Amino acid sequence: MKKNILDLFFEKILNVPFWIKQVIYLRLSKEMQEMSCEDFLRNNSDEVFSTFVPTLTFKGKTELMERKCGLDNNIYNFLQGCANEYSMIEISVNTFLSMEEVAKYYELCLEQNFIKVPESKEIHAMAGYIAGKFRIGEYFKQKGTLTVDQLQQAILANRDATESGNPKKFGEILVQLGFVSENNLKSILLLKEEAKKRFILDYNTVPKPETTFTNDSQKFEEEISNLKDENLKLKRKMLQLLELVKRNGIQ
Repeated sequence: MKKNILDLFFEKILNVPFWIKQVIYLRLSKEMQEMSCEDFLRNNSDEVFSTFVPTLTFKGKTELMERKCGLDNNIYNFLQGCANEYSMIEISVNTFLSMEEVAKYYELCLEQNFIKVPESKEIHAMAGYIAGKFRIGEYFKQKGTLTVDQLQQAILANRDATESGNPKKFGEILVQLGFVSENNLKSILLLKEEAKKRFILDYNTVPKPETTFTNDSQKFEEEISNLKDENLKLKRKMLQLLELVKRNGIQ
């Protein structure tokens, strides 16, 4: 990873005129409100999984240099991102992996003691949830929102609802019991689904501006086109002349 693609992307955004930044801010703010993510981002800005920077252990640094375990190349790319002090989103964008895939490599490297255990319960819980290691109830328990007793109560309530012929999703049970707010549930479910998507900057999709020619440039283009036609006709005549000379030589 020789260049940080995310930095290039942000440079493009941050260098746009201020009046465009205002509109971008308003659009994003409205979308965050609709997705019930605004409060979390405002109050937990230091615990957003995407901005978390994992730290290599000595074992992780050694494996990155020596590669004795013969791991998948994506894992070494992940470790290299950690060595570069990249955040999770930077690793994702620079390796063209989804956040879900990066979370899985994070969990694997954590189990192998290649990276240090995060101090934040939210980061630990979110990584496990996005990677598929934790279900929704375990996620809230790991981050400290649910107690063990509350989780067990929710499990029993979910079982009762299923047996009575009125099954519900576990998240709905948590909201119904008042253990989790509806906004928190909505945002975490959305993040889980969005984490499956890849973010790839494709410059080929950027529309090219239409070219407008002046009268002089149009005239110049027409002259060039005429010269090409004349050259083509001249080339054909020369080939015919050469063919005629060959025939006369043979006779």
